[in-house]
Amino acid sequence: MTTTGPDAPRPSRDGDAAIVTTKVPARLDRLPWSGWHWMVVIGLGTVWILDGLEVTVVGNIASRLSEPGSGLPITDAQVTGMAAALYVAGACTGALVFGWLTDRYGRKKLFLVTLGVYLAATALTAVSFSVWWFFLFRFLTGFGIGGEYAAINSAIDELIPSRYRGRVDIVINGSFWLGAVGGALLSVLMLNTRFFPADIGWRLTFALGVVLGLVILLVRRHVPESPRWMFIHGRSEGAEELVREVERRVEEERGVTLPEPSEDITIRTRKSTGFVDIARTLFRKYPKRAVLGLALFIGQAFLYNAITFGFGSILVTFFGVPSGDTGYYFAVIAAGNFIGPLLLSRLFDTLGRRTMIAGTYVLSGALLFVTAWMFGRGWLNAATMTGCWCVVLFFASAGASSAYLTASEVFPMETRALAIAFFYAIGTAAGGISGPLIFAELTRSGVVGDTVLAFCIGASLMVVAGVVAAFLAVPAEQRPLEDVAEPLSARAAAKPH
Repeated sequence: MTTTGPDAPRPSRDGDAAIVTTKVPARLDRLPWSGWHWMVVIGLGTVWILDGLEVTVVGNIASRLSEPGSGLPITDAQVTGMAAALYVAGACTGALVFGWLTDRYGRKKLFLVTLGVYLAATALTAVSFSVWWFFLFRFLTGFGIGGEYAAINSAIDELIPSRYRGRVDIVINGSFWLGAVGGALLSVLMLNTRFFPADIGWRLTFALGVVLGLVILLVRRHVPESPRWMFIHGRSEGAEELVREVERRVEEERGVTLPEPSEDITIRTRKSTGFVDIARTLFRKYPKRAVLGLALFIGQAFLYNAITFGFGSILVTFFGVPSGDTGYYFAVIAAGNFIGPLLLSRLFDTLGRRTMIAGTYVLSGALLFVTAWMFGRGWLNAATMTGCWCVVLFFASAGASSAYLTASEVFPMETRALAIAFFYAIGTAAGGISGPLIFAELTRSGVVGDTVLAFCIGASLMVVAGVVAAFLAVPAEQRPLEDVAEPLSARAAAKPH
Protein backbone atom coordinates (compact mmCIF):
# COMPACT_ATOMS: atom_id res chain seq x y z
CA MET A 1 0.00 0.00 0.00
CA THR A 2 1.26 3.51 -0.83
CA THR A 3 0.40 6.12 1.78
CA THR A 4 -0.47 9.66 0.77
CA GLY A 5 -1.30 12.95 2.44
CA PRO A 6 0.67 15.51 4.43
CA ASP A 7 1.20 13.24 7.42
CA ALA A 8 2.41 10.19 5.50
CA PRO A 9 5.93 9.03 6.41
CA ARG A 10 8.58 10.34 4.03
CA PRO A 11 11.24 7.67 3.53
CA SER A 12 14.68 7.91 1.98
CA ARG A 13 17.34 5.23 1.72
CA ASP A 14 20.59 5.00 3.66
CA GLY A 15 22.19 1.68 2.81
CA ASP A 16 20.02 -1.14 4.12
CA ALA A 17 18.09 1.21 6.42
CA ALA A 18 15.53 3.85 5.56
CA ILE A 19 15.36 7.38 6.93
CA VAL A 20 11.69 8.03 7.76
CA THR A 21 10.02 11.26 8.83
CA THR A 22 6.65 10.67 10.48
CA LYS A 23 4.05 12.33 12.69
CA VAL A 24 2.73 9.05 14.11
CA PRO A 25 3.73 9.78 17.76
CA ALA A 26 2.14 13.25 17.69
CA ARG A 27 -0.99 11.85 16.05
CA LEU A 28 -1.38 9.21 18.76
CA ASP A 29 -0.78 11.73 21.57
CA ARG A 30 -3.39 14.21 20.32
CA LEU A 31 -6.23 11.67 20.34
CA PRO A 32 -9.08 12.23 22.82
CA TRP A 33 -10.04 9.31 25.04
CA SER A 34 -12.25 6.86 23.17
CA GLY A 35 -13.66 3.36 23.06
CA TRP A 36 -10.52 2.28 21.21
CA HIS A 37 -8.42 3.21 24.22
CA TRP A 38 -10.77 1.27 26.49
CA MET A 39 -10.25 -1.77 24.28
CA VAL A 40 -6.47 -1.41 24.71
CA VAL A 41 -6.81 -1.05 28.49
CA ILE A 42 -9.13 -4.07 28.84
CA GLY A 43 -7.17 -6.24 26.44
CA LEU A 44 -3.76 -5.52 27.92
CA GLY A 45 -4.22 -4.13 31.41
CA THR A 46 -6.26 -7.01 32.76
CA VAL A 47 -3.16 -9.20 32.98
CA TRP A 48 -2.39 -7.67 36.36
CA ILE A 49 -5.67 -9.08 37.59
CA LEU A 50 -4.31 -12.52 36.72
CA ASP A 51 -1.08 -11.86 38.60
CA GLY A 52 -2.99 -10.65 41.64
CA LEU A 53 -5.16 -13.73 41.50
CA GLU A 54 -2.11 -16.00 41.31
CA VAL A 55 -0.16 -14.45 44.16
CA THR A 56 -3.16 -14.18 46.48
CA VAL A 57 -4.45 -17.67 45.86
CA VAL A 58 -1.06 -19.20 46.67
CA GLY A 59 -0.70 -17.09 49.81
CA ASN A 60 -4.15 -18.04 51.05
CA ILE A 61 -3.99 -21.74 50.22
CA ALA A 62 -0.59 -22.21 51.86
CA SER A 63 -2.02 -23.37 55.18
CA ARG A 64 -4.54 -25.67 53.46
CA LEU A 65 -1.94 -27.28 51.20
CA SER A 66 0.15 -28.19 54.24
CA GLU A 67 -2.78 -29.89 55.98
CA PRO A 68 -3.35 -33.67 55.72
CA GLY A 69 -5.63 -34.63 52.85
CA SER A 70 -4.62 -31.78 50.51
CA GLY A 71 -3.14 -34.19 47.99
CA LEU A 72 0.35 -32.68 48.19
CA PRO A 73 3.03 -33.57 50.76
CA ILE A 74 4.14 -29.96 51.16
CA THR A 75 4.69 -27.63 54.12
CA ASP A 76 3.36 -24.11 54.67
CA ALA A 77 6.89 -22.69 54.52
CA GLN A 78 7.57 -24.48 51.21
CA VAL A 79 4.51 -22.82 49.66
CA THR A 80 5.18 -19.30 50.98
CA GLY A 81 8.96 -19.71 50.71
CA MET A 82 10.30 -21.97 47.98
CA ALA A 83 7.26 -21.97 45.69
CA ALA A 84 6.91 -18.20 46.03
CA ALA A 85 10.60 -17.69 45.30
CA LEU A 86 10.41 -19.97 42.24
CA TYR A 87 7.38 -18.04 40.95
CA VAL A 88 9.34 -14.79 41.25
CA ALA A 89 12.48 -16.36 39.75
CA GLY A 90 10.38 -17.49 36.79
CA ALA A 91 8.95 -14.00 36.45
CA CYS A 92 12.45 -12.48 36.41
CA THR A 93 13.64 -14.95 33.78
CA GLY A 94 10.52 -14.55 31.67
CA ALA A 95 10.76 -10.77 31.81
CA LEU A 96 14.32 -10.81 30.43
CA VAL A 97 13.66 -13.41 27.74
CA PHE A 98 10.36 -11.97 26.54
CA GLY A 99 11.54 -8.38 27.03
CA TRP A 100 14.30 -8.90 24.47
CA LEU A 101 11.93 -10.71 22.11
CA THR A 102 9.33 -7.93 22.49
CA ASP A 103 11.75 -5.22 21.41
CA ARG A 104 12.92 -7.38 18.51
CA TYR A 105 9.70 -8.96 17.19
CA GLY A 106 6.98 -6.59 18.33
CA ARG A 107 4.55 -6.08 21.19
CA LYS A 108 1.53 -7.91 19.74
CA LYS A 109 3.23 -11.23 18.98
CA LEU A 110 4.72 -11.43 22.42
CA PHE A 111 1.72 -10.38 24.49
CA LEU A 112 -0.17 -13.27 22.86
CA VAL A 113 2.66 -15.74 23.47
CA THR A 114 3.21 -14.75 27.11
CA LEU A 115 -0.46 -15.14 27.94
CA GLY A 116 -0.42 -18.58 26.33
CA VAL A 117 2.53 -19.61 28.51
CA TYR A 118 0.69 -18.42 31.60
CA LEU A 119 -2.48 -20.33 30.70
CA ALA A 120 -0.68 -23.61 30.07
CA ALA A 121 1.43 -23.41 33.22
CA THR A 122 -1.51 -22.49 35.47
CA ALA A 123 -3.60 -25.35 34.11
CA LEU A 124 -0.78 -27.79 34.85
CA THR A 125 -0.35 -26.36 38.36
CA ALA A 126 -3.97 -27.29 39.02
CA VAL A 127 -3.20 -30.98 38.44
CA SER A 128 -0.09 -31.08 40.65
CA PHE A 129 0.48 -34.54 42.11
CA SER A 130 3.88 -34.00 43.76
CA VAL A 131 5.98 -31.19 45.23
CA TRP A 132 8.43 -31.03 42.31
CA TRP A 133 5.57 -30.71 39.81
CA PHE A 134 4.03 -27.87 41.83
CA PHE A 135 7.40 -26.09 42.03
CA LEU A 136 8.10 -26.53 38.31
CA PHE A 137 4.81 -25.05 37.13
CA ARG A 138 4.90 -22.25 39.68
CA PHE A 139 8.19 -21.29 38.01
CA LEU A 140 6.68 -21.51 34.52
CA THR A 141 3.58 -19.56 35.57
CA GLY A 142 5.89 -16.80 36.77
CA PHE A 143 7.83 -17.11 33.50
CA GLY A 144 4.70 -16.18 31.56
CA ILE A 145 3.67 -13.40 33.95
CA GLY A 146 7.16 -11.84 33.82
CA GLY A 147 6.97 -11.74 30.04
CA GLU A 148 3.60 -10.03 30.34
CA TYR A 149 5.11 -7.21 32.39
CA ALA A 150 7.62 -6.35 29.68
CA ALA A 151 5.34 -6.75 26.66
CA ILE A 152 2.26 -5.11 28.16
CA ASN A 153 3.75 -2.05 29.84
CA SER A 154 5.67 -1.09 26.71
CA ALA A 155 2.59 -1.51 24.50
CA ILE A 156 0.28 0.45 26.81
CA ASP A 157 2.58 3.44 27.12
CA GLU A 158 3.07 3.58 23.35
CA LEU A 159 -0.67 3.47 22.61
CA ILE A 160 -2.07 5.78 25.32
CA PRO A 161 -1.96 9.60 24.75
CA SER A 162 0.71 11.36 26.80
CA ARG A 163 -1.70 13.42 28.90
CA TYR A 164 -3.37 10.23 30.18
CA ARG A 165 -0.30 7.99 30.33
CA GLY A 166 0.52 8.40 34.03
CA ARG A 167 -2.95 7.83 35.45
CA VAL A 168 -3.73 4.95 33.08
CA ASP A 169 -0.47 3.16 33.82
CA ILE A 170 -0.85 3.63 37.59
CA VAL A 171 -4.43 2.32 37.63
CA ILE A 172 -3.63 -0.61 35.33
CA ASN A 173 -0.69 -1.71 37.45
CA GLY A 174 -2.84 -1.21 40.54
CA SER A 175 -5.50 -3.51 39.09
CA PHE A 176 -3.29 -6.33 40.36
CA TRP A 177 -5.31 -5.86 43.52
CA LEU A 178 -8.64 -6.46 41.84
CA GLY A 179 -7.27 -9.91 41.12
CA ALA A 180 -6.14 -10.10 44.73
CA VAL A 181 -9.68 -9.35 45.93
CA GLY A 182 -11.02 -12.05 43.62
CA GLY A 183 -8.34 -14.50 44.70
CA ALA A 184 -8.99 -13.85 48.39
CA LEU A 185 -12.75 -14.31 48.12
CA LEU A 186 -12.33 -17.23 45.76
CA SER A 187 -10.05 -18.99 48.24
CA VAL A 188 -12.65 -18.57 50.99
CA LEU A 189 -15.17 -20.46 48.88
CA MET A 190 -12.80 -23.04 47.45
CA LEU A 191 -11.18 -23.86 50.80
CA ASN A 192 -14.54 -24.44 52.46
CA THR A 193 -14.68 -28.21 52.84
CA ARG A 194 -18.48 -28.08 53.03
CA PHE A 195 -18.45 -27.33 49.31
CA PHE A 196 -15.26 -28.93 48.01
CA PRO A 197 -12.99 -31.70 49.32
CA ALA A 198 -9.63 -30.55 50.72
CA ASP A 199 -7.75 -31.99 47.74
CA ILE A 200 -10.05 -30.43 45.09
CA GLY A 201 -10.88 -26.85 46.13
CA TRP A 202 -7.39 -25.40 45.74
CA ARG A 203 -7.08 -27.01 42.30
CA LEU A 204 -10.28 -25.33 41.15
CA THR A 205 -8.89 -21.90 42.09
CA PHE A 206 -6.11 -22.34 39.54
CA ALA A 207 -8.56 -23.69 36.96
CA LEU A 208 -10.70 -20.56 37.28
CA GLY A 209 -7.59 -18.47 36.65
CA VAL A 210 -7.25 -20.27 33.33
CA VAL A 211 -10.86 -19.42 32.43
CA LEU A 212 -10.25 -15.74 33.14
CA GLY A 213 -7.08 -15.85 31.04
CA LEU A 214 -8.95 -17.32 28.08
CA VAL A 215 -11.48 -14.47 28.22
CA ILE A 216 -8.64 -11.92 28.23
CA LEU A 217 -7.03 -13.69 25.28
CA LEU A 218 -10.21 -13.25 23.22
CA VAL A 219 -10.16 -9.49 23.82
CA ARG A 220 -6.41 -9.18 23.32
CA ARG A 221 -6.59 -10.58 19.80
CA HIS A 222 -8.07 -7.25 18.71
CA VAL A 223 -5.34 -5.05 20.23
CA PRO A 224 -3.03 -3.82 17.44
CA GLU A 225 0.73 -3.66 17.22
CA SER A 226 2.36 -0.47 18.51
CA PRO A 227 2.64 2.00 15.58
CA ARG A 228 5.73 3.44 17.27
CA TRP A 229 7.41 0.04 17.12
CA MET A 230 6.25 -0.46 13.55
CA PHE A 231 7.76 2.65 11.97
CA ILE A 232 11.11 2.17 13.72
CA HIS A 233 11.27 -1.41 12.44
CA GLY A 234 10.69 -0.50 8.81
CA ARG A 235 6.89 -0.87 8.72
CA SER A 236 6.05 2.81 8.37
CA GLU A 237 3.27 2.24 5.85
CA GLY A 238 1.56 -0.21 8.20
CA ALA A 239 1.91 2.25 11.08
CA GLU A 240 0.37 5.01 8.96
CA GLU A 241 -2.55 2.81 7.93
CA LEU A 242 -3.20 1.73 11.52
CA VAL A 243 -3.14 5.27 12.94
CA ARG A 244 -5.36 6.55 10.14
CA GLU A 245 -7.95 3.86 10.97
CA VAL A 246 -7.82 4.72 14.68
CA GLU A 247 -8.27 8.42 13.85
CA ARG A 248 -11.30 7.60 11.71
CA ARG A 249 -12.89 5.57 14.50
CA VAL A 250 -12.25 8.26 17.10
CA GLU A 251 -13.67 11.04 14.91
CA GLU A 252 -16.82 9.00 14.24
CA GLU A 253 -17.26 8.09 17.90
CA ARG A 254 -16.61 11.57 19.31
CA GLY A 255 -18.15 13.55 16.45
CA VAL A 256 -15.11 15.80 16.14
CA THR A 257 -12.46 16.68 13.59
CA LEU A 258 -9.00 16.06 14.99
CA PRO A 259 -6.53 18.96 14.92
CA GLU A 260 -3.40 18.76 12.83
CA PRO A 261 -0.53 16.99 14.64
CA SER A 262 2.14 19.36 15.89
CA GLU A 263 5.53 17.73 15.42
CA ASP A 264 7.22 15.11 13.31
CA ILE A 265 10.19 12.91 14.05
CA THR A 266 12.90 11.57 11.76
CA ILE A 267 14.31 8.12 12.48
CA ARG A 268 16.60 5.57 10.88
CA THR A 269 14.85 2.21 10.71
CA ARG A 270 16.44 -0.81 12.34
CA LYS A 271 15.60 -4.49 12.73
CA SER A 272 16.84 -4.87 16.28
CA THR A 273 18.91 -3.24 19.02
CA GLY A 274 21.91 -5.10 20.43
CA PHE A 275 22.59 -5.71 24.07
CA VAL A 276 25.70 -3.49 23.91
CA ASP A 277 23.60 -0.55 22.70
CA ILE A 278 21.02 -1.24 25.39
CA ALA A 279 23.62 -1.44 28.17
CA ARG A 280 25.33 1.70 26.92
CA THR A 281 22.00 3.54 26.86
CA LEU A 282 20.94 2.48 30.35
CA PHE A 283 24.23 2.92 32.19
CA ARG A 284 26.26 5.44 30.22
CA LYS A 285 23.68 7.84 28.84
CA TYR A 286 21.08 7.52 31.65
CA PRO A 287 22.93 6.33 34.79
CA LYS A 288 20.78 8.36 37.19
CA ARG A 289 17.61 6.93 35.67
CA ALA A 290 19.11 3.45 36.01
CA VAL A 291 19.75 4.02 39.73
CA LEU A 292 16.19 5.34 40.11
CA GLY A 293 14.71 2.27 38.44
CA LEU A 294 16.68 -0.13 40.60
CA ALA A 295 15.77 1.68 43.82
CA LEU A 296 12.06 1.75 43.02
CA PHE A 297 11.86 -1.90 41.99
CA ILE A 298 13.91 -3.23 44.90
CA GLY A 299 11.85 -1.31 47.43
CA GLN A 300 8.44 -2.37 46.17
CA ALA A 301 9.52 -5.90 45.30
CA PHE A 302 10.67 -6.74 48.82
CA LEU A 303 7.61 -5.19 50.42
CA TYR A 304 5.07 -6.86 48.18
CA ASN A 305 6.64 -10.23 47.46
CA ALA A 306 7.69 -10.81 51.05
CA ILE A 307 4.60 -9.53 52.83
CA THR A 308 1.94 -10.56 50.32
CA PHE A 309 3.07 -14.15 50.10
CA GLY A 310 3.17 -14.46 53.89
CA PHE A 311 0.20 -12.47 55.14
CA GLY A 312 -2.08 -15.49 55.49
CA SER A 313 0.55 -17.21 57.62
CA ILE A 314 0.80 -14.15 59.89
CA LEU A 315 -2.94 -14.24 60.54
CA VAL A 316 -2.86 -17.95 61.32
CA THR A 317 0.35 -17.93 63.39
CA PHE A 318 -0.07 -14.81 65.49
CA PHE A 319 -3.81 -14.18 65.61
CA GLY A 320 -5.28 -17.70 65.42
CA VAL A 321 -7.34 -17.01 62.31
CA PRO A 322 -8.58 -20.27 60.72
CA SER A 323 -6.82 -20.96 57.41
CA GLY A 324 -10.13 -20.96 55.56
CA ASP A 325 -10.95 -17.42 56.77
CA THR A 326 -7.76 -15.57 55.83
CA GLY A 327 -9.25 -14.64 52.47
CA TYR A 328 -11.75 -12.27 54.11
CA TYR A 329 -8.97 -10.22 55.67
CA PHE A 330 -6.91 -10.21 52.52
CA ALA A 331 -9.86 -9.06 50.43
CA VAL A 332 -10.09 -5.94 52.61
CA ILE A 333 -6.37 -5.23 52.22
CA ALA A 334 -6.52 -5.84 48.47
CA ALA A 335 -9.42 -3.43 48.08
CA GLY A 336 -7.39 -0.72 49.84
CA ASN A 337 -4.49 -1.45 47.51
CA PHE A 338 -6.62 -0.80 44.44
CA ILE A 339 -8.36 2.28 45.84
CA GLY A 340 -4.96 3.92 46.37
CA PRO A 341 -3.88 3.93 42.70
CA LEU A 342 -7.45 4.67 41.61
CA LEU A 343 -7.70 7.84 43.71
CA LEU A 344 -4.08 8.99 43.49
CA SER A 345 -3.35 8.22 39.83
CA ARG A 346 -4.49 11.58 38.43
CA LEU A 347 -2.03 13.39 40.70
CA PHE A 348 0.89 11.71 38.90
CA ASP A 349 -0.13 13.72 35.81
CA THR A 350 -0.95 16.96 37.68
CA LEU A 351 1.28 17.31 40.76
CA GLY A 352 3.96 15.47 38.84
CA ARG A 353 6.02 12.30 38.90
CA ARG A 354 8.72 13.41 41.35
CA THR A 355 6.34 14.64 44.05
CA MET A 356 4.04 11.64 43.86
CA ILE A 357 6.65 8.89 43.50
CA ALA A 358 8.78 10.17 46.37
CA GLY A 359 5.74 10.93 48.51
CA THR A 360 4.05 7.55 48.16
CA TYR A 361 7.25 5.60 48.81
CA VAL A 362 8.35 7.59 51.88
CA LEU A 363 4.88 7.80 53.40
CA SER A 364 4.15 4.09 53.00
CA GLY A 365 7.54 3.20 54.49
CA ALA A 366 6.99 5.49 57.47
CA LEU A 367 3.52 4.02 58.09
CA LEU A 368 4.96 0.52 57.91
CA PHE A 369 7.46 1.41 60.64
CA VAL A 370 4.54 2.53 62.81
CA THR A 371 2.67 -0.70 62.09
CA ALA A 372 5.74 -2.77 63.01
CA TRP A 373 6.10 -0.87 66.29
CA MET A 374 2.44 -1.39 67.25
CA PHE A 375 2.63 -5.08 66.28
CA GLY A 376 5.76 -5.48 68.42
CA ARG A 377 4.01 -3.88 71.37
CA GLY A 378 1.14 -6.35 71.08
CA TRP A 379 -1.45 -3.64 70.40
CA LEU A 380 -2.89 -5.21 67.25
CA ASN A 381 -5.36 -8.00 66.58
CA ALA A 382 -6.35 -9.51 63.24
CA ALA A 383 -8.81 -6.70 62.45
CA THR A 384 -6.59 -3.75 63.46
CA MET A 385 -3.57 -5.33 61.75
CA THR A 386 -5.63 -5.51 58.59
CA GLY A 387 -6.65 -1.87 59.02
CA CYS A 388 -3.02 -0.77 59.39
CA TRP A 389 -2.07 -2.67 56.26
CA CYS A 390 -4.89 -0.99 54.34
CA VAL A 391 -3.47 2.43 55.18
CA VAL A 392 0.14 1.45 54.41
CA LEU A 393 -0.70 -0.18 51.11
CA PHE A 394 -3.08 2.58 50.00
CA PHE A 395 0.08 4.63 49.36
CA ALA A 396 2.51 1.79 48.68
CA SER A 397 0.36 0.40 45.85
CA ALA A 398 0.40 3.70 43.95
CA GLY A 399 4.15 3.93 44.53
CA ALA A 400 4.79 0.38 43.34
CA SER A 401 2.74 1.05 40.20
CA SER A 402 4.86 4.12 39.50
CA ALA A 403 7.99 1.93 39.35
CA TYR A 404 6.65 0.22 36.21
CA LEU A 405 5.53 3.56 34.77
CA THR A 406 9.00 5.02 35.35
CA ALA A 407 10.92 2.15 33.75
CA SER A 408 8.66 2.17 30.70
CA GLU A 409 8.77 5.90 29.93
CA VAL A 410 12.25 7.22 30.80
CA PHE A 411 14.31 5.14 28.33
CA PRO A 412 14.36 5.17 24.50
CA MET A 413 11.66 3.25 22.68
CA GLU A 414 14.04 0.67 21.21
CA THR A 415 15.04 -0.41 24.74
CA ARG A 416 11.68 0.03 26.47
CA ALA A 417 10.52 -3.57 26.92
CA LEU A 418 13.97 -4.84 27.88
CA ALA A 419 14.49 -1.89 30.25
CA ILE A 420 11.26 -2.81 32.04
CA ALA A 421 12.38 -6.44 32.09
CA PHE A 422 15.85 -5.58 33.39
CA PHE A 423 14.72 -3.43 36.30
CA TYR A 424 11.89 -5.79 37.14
CA ALA A 425 14.27 -8.79 37.10
CA ILE A 426 17.10 -7.19 39.06
CA GLY A 427 14.85 -5.45 41.57
CA THR A 428 12.62 -8.44 42.01
CA ALA A 429 15.54 -10.85 42.28
CA ALA A 430 16.98 -8.71 45.07
CA GLY A 431 13.73 -8.20 46.95
CA GLY A 432 11.33 -10.74 45.53
CA ILE A 433 13.36 -13.93 45.71
CA SER A 434 15.19 -13.25 48.96
CA GLY A 435 12.09 -11.61 50.45
CA PRO A 436 9.78 -14.64 50.51
CA LEU A 437 12.60 -16.94 51.64
CA ILE A 438 13.60 -14.66 54.52
CA PHE A 439 10.05 -13.78 55.43
CA ALA A 440 8.90 -17.40 55.51
CA GLU A 441 11.65 -18.21 57.99
CA LEU A 442 10.87 -15.18 60.15
CA THR A 443 7.12 -15.75 60.33
CA ARG A 444 7.46 -19.51 60.77
CA SER A 445 9.46 -18.93 63.96
CA GLY A 446 6.35 -17.59 65.69
CA VAL A 447 8.49 -14.92 67.37
CA VAL A 448 6.97 -11.46 67.21
CA GLY A 449 10.38 -9.79 67.03
CA ASP A 450 11.31 -11.74 63.91
CA THR A 451 8.23 -10.52 62.05
CA VAL A 452 8.83 -6.96 63.26
CA LEU A 453 12.32 -7.19 61.77
CA ALA A 454 10.89 -8.26 58.39
CA PHE A 455 8.47 -5.32 58.43
CA CYS A 456 11.29 -2.88 59.25
CA ILE A 457 13.48 -4.15 56.43
CA GLY A 458 10.66 -3.61 53.93
CA ALA A 459 9.90 -0.17 55.37
CA SER A 460 13.56 0.88 55.19
CA LEU A 461 13.86 -0.06 51.52
CA MET A 462 10.69 1.86 50.66
CA VAL A 463 11.93 5.01 52.41
CA VAL A 464 15.34 4.81 50.74
CA ALA A 465 13.69 4.42 47.33
CA GLY A 466 11.49 7.45 48.05
CA VAL A 467 14.51 9.58 48.91
CA VAL A 468 16.22 8.48 45.67
CA ALA A 469 13.09 9.47 43.73
CA ALA A 470 13.03 12.89 45.38
CA PHE A 471 16.38 13.63 43.75
CA LEU A 472 16.33 11.57 40.54
CA ALA A 473 12.71 11.16 39.35
CA VAL A 474 12.12 12.46 35.81
CA PRO A 475 9.36 15.09 35.25
CA ALA A 476 7.70 13.03 32.49
CA GLU A 477 4.11 14.09 33.19
CA GLN A 478 2.09 14.89 30.03
CA ARG A 479 5.22 14.80 27.84
CA PRO A 480 5.53 12.68 24.67
CA LEU A 481 7.65 9.58 25.11
CA GLU A 482 10.01 10.83 22.40
CA ASP A 483 10.56 14.01 24.42
CA VAL A 484 11.22 12.17 27.70
CA ALA A 485 13.84 9.95 26.00
CA GLU A 486 14.85 10.51 22.39
CA PRO A 487 14.71 7.26 20.36
CA LEU A 488 18.08 5.78 19.45
CA SER A 489 16.84 5.66 15.86
CA ALA A 490 16.35 9.43 15.86
CA ARG A 491 19.93 10.01 16.96
CA ALA A 492 21.13 7.55 14.32
CA ALA A 493 19.19 9.45 11.65
CA ALA A 494 20.79 12.73 12.71
CA LYS A 495 24.37 11.39 12.34
CA PRO A 496 26.15 11.80 9.01
CA HIS A 497 26.62 8.53 7.13
